[in-house]
Amino acid sequence: MRKILLCAPDHYGIEYEINPWMDRTQKASPELARSQWQGLHQKLRELGQQVELLPPQPGLPDMVFTANAGLVTGNKFVRSNFRFKERQGEEEHFEKWFAERKYEVVRLPEGMFFEGEGDALFCGEVLLCGYRFRSDIRSHQRLGEILQCLVISVELVQDRFYHLDTCFCPLPRGGALWYPQAFDEYGQRAIRHHVKELVDVASEEAMRFACNAVTLGNDIIMPEGCPQLQEALNRLGYNCHGLPMTEFMKAGGACKCLTLLLPQKG
Repeated sequence: MRKILLCAPDHYGIEYEINPWMDRTQKASPELARSQWQGLHQKLRELGQQVELLPPQPGLPDMVFTANAGLVTGNKFVRSNFRFKERQGEEEHFEKWFAERKYEVVRLPEGMFFEGEGDALFCGEVLLCGYRFRSDIRSHQRLGEILQCLVISVELVQDRFYHLDTCFCPLPRGGALWYPQAFDEYGQRAIRHHVKELVDVASEEAMRFACNAVTLGNDIIMPEGCPQLQEALNRLGYNCHGLPMTEFMKAGGACKCLTLLLPQKG
C-alpha cells in the first residue's frame, strides 16, 4: 500500500494559459471534472492505496495537480519552485501541509525552477529529470546533492510534452513507458542506456496522455482511449484501468499529474 496525495478540484478551471493545451475559450466542466477526479480517488482506494487530501485553495486552479508540489523521498520533501507566477501561490500551501506532518522540507534557491514529480521520476536507483519548458537544468545538480543519487538530465523538445511525466512513466517491475519523440537525441540515448525494456507509445496515444499513468504494483491507472498501450501492458502482465480524464487534459494533465507519491522512493 502506498500513500498518495490528492487535491479536490473545488477551484479547478482553465483560468489562464501556460501550456499549449490550455485555452480559456475551452472551459472545463466543474461537474464532470469533479466526477472524473472522484473516479480516480475511488479507483486508488479500490486498489488498496491510502489517499491523503490536500485542502484546495481559491484562486489556485492548478493546485489539483499535486504531482507538481515537489518530490518526496523518505521523510524529505523537496518543494517546487514554479516557473509561472500563476502557480507560485501554491508553494506555501504545499510547504505548510508537509511541515505540519513533520516532513523535512527542503527549498531550492529562489529562481531555480523545479516542478516536482512532474519533472523528476525515479527509474530504479536513477532519478530522471526533465528540463526546458518548466524545470531548470540547474536544479538537477542540487537534487543529486540533496538526495545523494545519480541524476540524468533529459531535454524535452515538444511543448505539448512540457513535463517529464507527460511522456515518460517508470514501470514497477522495471522498464518504462515513453514517447521518444518528446526528447532530444541525447535524451533518447541516455534513456535507452539507463532504462531497459522500454515500451514505445504511439503518437496518437501519447497525445491522449497515455504516459501520464499511476503505477501500483501490477496495476496501472491511465487515461482511457489508449488501446494499443493497454494491449502491450497486458502482454507484460499488467492490469490496466482506463479512466476518463478529458476535463483535466484541457489543462495539460491526467492521472499522474493528479497524484503525488508519499514517498516516490523510500
